[in-house]
Amino acid sequence: MSDIGYSPKDLKFNEEAREKLFNGITTIASAVKSTLGPAGQTVLIESPNHTHGITVTKDGVTVAKSIELLDPVENLAVRMMKEAADRTATGAGDGTTTAIVLTEALVKSGFKHITAGRSKTEVLRGLVSETNKIVESLKEQSREVSGESLKNVAIISCNNDLNLGTTIAEVYEKVGKNGIVTIARSQTSETYYETTNGLKIDRGYTSNLFINDHKKDECVFEDTYILVSDAEINNLLTIENVLKPIINEGKRLLIIAPCSTNVINTLAANVMKNGLKICAITPPNFGYKQHELMQDIALTVGATYFSEKTGDDLSIMTSSDLGHASKVIVGRDSTVVVKDSEDSTNTVSERIAQLWDAHKLAAKKVDKEFILSRITSLSGGVGVIYVGGNTDLEQKELYDRVDDAVCAVRSALEEGILPGGGVALYKEAIKLDYTETNIAAKILSEALKTPLLQIWENAGEVIDSKSMFDELSSYAYGYDVKAQKWGDMYELGVIDPLKVTKSALQNAVSVAVTILSTNAIVTMARTYEAR
Repeated sequence: MSDIGYSPKDLKFNEEAREKLFNGITTIASAVKSTLGPAGQTVLIESPNHTHGITVTKDGVTVAKSIELLDPVENLAVRMMKEAADRTATGAGDGTTTAIVLTEALVKSGFKHITAGRSKTEVLRGLVSETNKIVESLKEQSREVSGESLKNVAIISCNNDLNLGTTIAEVYEKVGKNGIVTIARSQTSETYYETTNGLKIDRGYTSNLFINDHKKDECVFEDTYILVSDAEINNLLTIENVLKPIINEGKRLLIIAPCSTNVINTLAANVMKNGLKICAITPPNFGYKQHELMQDIALTVGATYFSEKTGDDLSIMTSSDLGHASKVIVGRDSTVVVKDSEDSTNTVSERIAQLWDAHKLAAKKVDKEFILSRITSLSGGVGVIYVGGNTDLEQKELYDRVDDAVCAVRSALEEGILPGGGVALYKEAIKLDYTETNIAAKILSEALKTPLLQIWENAGEVIDSKSMFDELSSYAYGYDVKAQKWGDMYELGVIDPLKVTKSALQNAVSVAVTILSTNAIVTMARTYEAR
């Protein structure tokens, strides 16, 4: 009998399965959690196959992504921990290490109580329910961020680098709350920034094949021409007059227009096979709102807007009808367009003035809100931080830190801030009222204290946390390990974005619940030869 297609499996059950998973969790957590806090240590990472030198980092998600274990079951746990960190980094830009520390603590405490005979279903349901309550409590305790607190968020998020943090805060002060900040590599050893006008479009690439920056899952173009139309492109011959000079001269093109599946697939295939520098996104919104938003986009980039509503024919479009930007960054869900000059400043200002007049006359609340969003988009600035370094290794490490800090500041502006240093989670832990019938609260109470205690441990601090915390009424009171003093964490400048703390907790609980609910693990059978 033929064994073609036969793939033997290894199975692990109950205690053996849980032990293997926990071994994997503790391994990755041990490597990552030493980076937590202002006294966190760096980690050296060897590149795969020794091809790209060494990475030096204090970034939790970078460390986590580098880890692969030989044991397949332990490696499954590692992959799930990576997922928690990655989701936190993607959603909030920071908090990856906190997510991993919390996941380890939740799983460790959860296994302890489940193996002691507690109802697994009850524990898991309780974890989700109690976490939702904690998130709501964190929201209630949060404060809006501004001025000095914004600067402190930036400094903390780039590992307490005063110069980098100050630079990031200055950029956000210039572009405003609704502005956009991006990062690029400097051609020198210096780190500096530039600000200009631009806009953000709430649409991302229509195909993953357009991505050219795979680390950030983005398509990034410099010196880009832009086509703006609400008329569907069903055949590339329709825009032949535009495509020919773009392709022949090796230029870059962003298409903002509805495209058929066939057109998208053809463009994507040519990007992959022939190196075409083209990306496509769909127009934002719909109906009359789409028409007006597309007019704003065309005005900002200096393009001729071809509209189906007015009977415009795409076949007569030429390269002179295209707009232009110094840079476009197309992500999964949004696109940032950076203007290359001030040519359209006057026309944009005129449009903004017209919109303010329309805002005064608008009777409906929904119309007023839409007009305000258009004003914000047109008036918002764009900041570009150019990260330098004396070596490629130094530049990469600084780039990662700036990237984390920019995302953290953005999160703080969106949802507010909390006392940092693990204090907010610790205060939520001591508020939990757990009983013999609410073991989930006990598990969470133990886990929520671990980020703060880990920060202290990394700083070499030995503190009787219960005597210093439990009887204090102030929610923001804590210990600044860098300054080595007690006080109000807001006043000390030790703060965390609510979005970061919330995301770290929610993602940690999600992964922990999955692991705790596992009774059987199926992996591919492996054989290993001695080398």
